[in-house]
Amino acid sequence: MSDLLNKPNHIISLASSCVLVHVDVRVWTATMQDSDISDEVTRAKKADRESGKFVKHLLANCAQHKRCMNYRQIVYNWMQKRTFDWAGSLRILPVVDLPKFMQEYKHHEDTFNDLIKQFAAAYPHIVSNRAFSLGDMFNPSDYPTVEQVVSKFGINLYRSEVPTGDFRCKIAHDLVDDLSVHYERQAKSLVQSILSKQQEQLIEIMQTIKANCATETITENGEIKIKRKKLYESTLTRAQELIATFREFNLAEDTQLEAARADFAKLLDGVTIEKLRDSDTMRVVVQEGIDDILKKFGM
Repeated sequence: MSDLLNKPNHIISLASSCVLVHVDVRVWTATMQDSDISDEVTRAKKADRESGKFVKHLLANCAQHKRCMNYRQIVYNWMQKRTFDWAGSLRILPVVDLPKFMQEYKHHEDTFNDLIKQFAAAYPHIVSNRAFSLGDMFNPSDYPTVEQVVSKFGINLYRSEVPTGDFRCKIAHDLVDDLSVHYERQAKSLVQSILSKQQEQLIEIMQTIKANCATETITENGEIKIKRKKLYESTLTRAQELIATFREFNLAEDTQLEAARADFAKLLDGVTIEKLRDSDTMRVVVQEGIDDILKKFGM
């Protein structure tokens, strides 16, 4: 009886070319349930006391607190853009992108910590003002100390290797076969998910550049003028980053993705934002080149 459950090759490839990452952003929502007000309202409405709950927003309309809360979504959106699905909150990151990822994480970490410091500095004054905005609902004991509030916020990066255990188990042949098929199916599904996202990212950036290269003829004060759409350095930089990443990271060895990537790299070779802004001819060349690449995706 064989006791070896082989791993799909894609998992080995993932382990050597990727890392798992998770960024945890903790925030204080500054909400609390007030049982006294809940009882008061339910009594006034002649309702069962369990039929409704009143939640106080201790820092309603506080700009400093909102900025801290909103930054959690900014980090989440960044993670979705920079990484691929793995399991739950864990995301998979190509090793080739790790230096850039760490640089960007440090920026987010510093920015979030600065927002917390600004909020903490203003917190005593903010609490004092709550006495006016909350009226009879204000209760000083609802508010933690500055130190306690700061401890409720935080940002942490967790990084680990992609697991490569080889499942050595003494089990029956039929169970080994079932698990092997299930494991292979999971691996293929994961790789296909990553490939689909790579294709979406490449198509999206090409469509953005194509749209930004567009021009239109307008008549202004009886004079015919060419109106050019705005082009952004960040868009071109993002395109170059994807080209570099996908050159090293193509788990499925997908020929369509590689052909599109190579053609896109060739098309943007020597192209700068200044040249695109100044040359209508280069805009047309880039637009037509992108059209040719998109045809490979049936678009």
